[in-house]
Amino acid sequence: MQEILPFLPQLAVGWTAYLIATASPGPAILAIIATSVGQGGKAGLALAFGVLTGSYFWAMLTASGLSALVRAYGHAIIVLKIAGGLYLLWLAWNAMRSAMRDGAAYNARQVLATLSLRKQYLKGLGIHLTNPKAIFSWIMLTSLGMPAGAPSWTMAVFIGGCMMIGLVTFIGFALVFSLAPVHRAYLRSRRVIEGAMAAFFAFAGFKLLTARI
Repeated sequence: MQEILPFLPQLAVGWTAYLIATASPGPAILAIIATSVGQGGKAGLALAFGVLTGSYFWAMLTASGLSALVRAYGHAIIVLKIAGGLYLLWLAWNAMRSAMRDGAAYNARQVLATLSLRKQYLKGLGIHLTNPKAIFSWIMLTSLGMPAGAPSWTMAVFIGGCMMIGLVTFIGFALVFSLAPVHRAYLRSRRVIEGAMAAFFAFAGFKLLTARI
C-alpha cells in the first residue's frame, strides 16, 4: 500500500479528469438516462455495463501501447470514425421518430420495442466501441494521470480506479433516472427531451464525421 502513496497526487488528478469526463453529458450518458427512464433500471444498468465494457476495452488498448497502434493502423481509425458517426446519426433518427409520436403511440411502441438486457448491453458497447475519440481520451487521461517513471503496475491501479469511478457514475445515473417520480416527469416532457437528444446525437454524429482525427 505504501508503494502507491508517492504516486497518488498525480493519479488523483487523472481520476478527477475521468470523473468529469464520465459524468458530463454525452452520447453514453444520454443513452443511459433515456433507457433508464423509458424502460427501467435493469435496462439502464445493462446499457451502462455495455458502455463500461467498451471503456475498459479502450483502456486496455491504451495500456498495451495504443499510440503505436494508432500510428500503424491510421486507416482503421478513419473507418471507425465513419462507423461511429453513422451510428450516432442512427440514434438521432430513432430519438426524433420517438419524439414525434404522441402519448398513445409512444406507449404502444415501447411495448413492442423493448430490448432484451443482452441487446441493451450490446447497444451500450456499440456506443463506446464506435467512438474513436474514446481512444484519444484514454491517451490523454493516462498522460495526465500516470506519474513519470512510475512502475508498470501503476497503470493497472490507475485504470482500476477509473473503472470503479465509471461503474459508480453509470450505475448512479441508471438508478436515479429509473425512479418513479423521475419517470413521470420524463413522460410529461418526453417530446422536448427526446427532440433535444435527437439534436445532440445528430450534432455529435456530424462533428465526428467531419472531425480531423
